[in-house]
Amino acid sequence: MAISRLHVGKRLSEVAIHNRTVYLAGQIAEDTQQDIVGQTREVLGHIDRLLAEAGSDKTLILSAQIFISNMSHFPGMNEVWDSWVAAGHAPTRATVEAKLANPACLVEVVVVAAQRD
Repeated sequence: MAISRLHVGKRLSEVAIHNRTVYLAGQIAEDTQQDIVGQTREVLGHIDRLLAEAGSDKTLILSAQIFISNMSHFPGMNEVWDSWVAAGHAPTRATVEAKLANPACLVEVVVVAAQRD
């Protein structure tokens, strides 16, 4: 089976598609001056855009892994997540505290989704 990749760079691809499954690289905020609410909104916007390019959307997310720099950000991240996730389509999810590569990043999200039929 063929593998399709979108936004291919030297180090990583933003999207890989195989067997009608969409894999996104970890998404972070570009504007790291924002608080957890702003960074989470931006990250989820990146996810929406990349899924659309790959023929998917947030209702088709199978799993999400969320990395936050400090568990004190958990309520703010969840506030944005809860208003974004499609009702009746909440994916499996794990959230962990992690030291992110860029200390200014407060949240990173990785998702796997199905493509639309």
